[in-house]
Amino acid sequence: MRAYSYTRYGPPDVLNLINLPTPTPKDTEVLIRTYATTVSSGDWRARTLTVPAGMGLIARLVFGVFRPRQPTLGTELSGVITEIGVKVTEFKIGDAVIAFPGAAFGAHAEYCVMPQDGKVVLKPENMNFEEAAALSFGGTTAYDFLVNKARLKAGESILINGASGSTGTAFVQLAKHLGAEVAAVCSGANADLVRSLGADHVIDYTKIDFTTAARKFDMIVDTAGTAPWSRARHALKRGGRLVVVNGSLSDMIFGPLRARLHGKRVVGGVASENVSLLQALTALVVAGHFRPVIDRSYSFDQMIEAHRHVDTGRKKGNVVVVLVSQEPAMG
Repeated sequence: MRAYSYTRYGPPDVLNLINLPTPTPKDTEVLIRTYATTVSSGDWRARTLTVPAGMGLIARLVFGVFRPRQPTLGTELSGVITEIGVKVTEFKIGDAVIAFPGAAFGAHAEYCVMPQDGKVVLKPENMNFEEAAALSFGGTTAYDFLVNKARLKAGESILINGASGSTGTAFVQLAKHLGAEVAAVCSGANADLVRSLGADHVIDYTKIDFTTAARKFDMIVDTAGTAPWSRARHALKRGGRLVVVNGSLSDMIFGPLRARLHGKRVVGGVASENVSLLQALTALVVAGHFRPVIDRSYSFDQMIEAHRHVDTGRKKGNVVVVLVSQEPAMG
């Protein structure tokens, strides 16, 4: 099978298209032919070792001290099961599925092996494979923080900093679905996009600093890494929560104590990678309440170009890489 591999950290040009043996599923595993995958911010961080302040050593320990520990990137995919282990009972050959290798990576390849009890779910019929490939990374992060960690309530006000990225667009949709009043911070060029996702208010960060405005919020979500506790605390109501999706080690460690001293909370940590999150998201897709946003689609041969686009920091939603072309889903 073809796969993209890298043996050193750096720009997109460190990626090489190579041939690897097609994996064979073990007794309780399934083999998925990849129809589409994405280039996520997780891939970008792993390839470049660009991480928030204070997390450089941790990143080396996670991704590989001297060279990448996992040479094939790719955090999420959609595809069709082509082979199953002898003890697999949850899926069958021919099933269209969504898989989320997440931090294990490996989706930038023509085939991927996953355990049947892992992060694999059936693809909703009202999604095409490109949309399905983009469901997991941003969607599970937003769902886990809003529902499980910070517990957003209907009627609360929420500000989402970095609202036009893959994670930000998921936060906007899910926060609106949960009944919140949503303010989205992005560039003016992306205002129409976030409004179409349900944002009640749009703040152009090139013109307005939300932290100096009079408005205060029940919750602030920072997906961009530009709203640390020192800035965002001024825009939080008493009892409000700052959700740190992309923040410094200092905010992760000391933020909760600092916030508590001001009668507020900092909610950080790593989003859970659990199949229950994927199941919840696919249910929302079926019900018409959630849809991943796709910025651009590339062919598998254009993988390096897809990484280059992500490196610009200007993507809107998700960047998809298509291996097997399919007709759009109906519904």
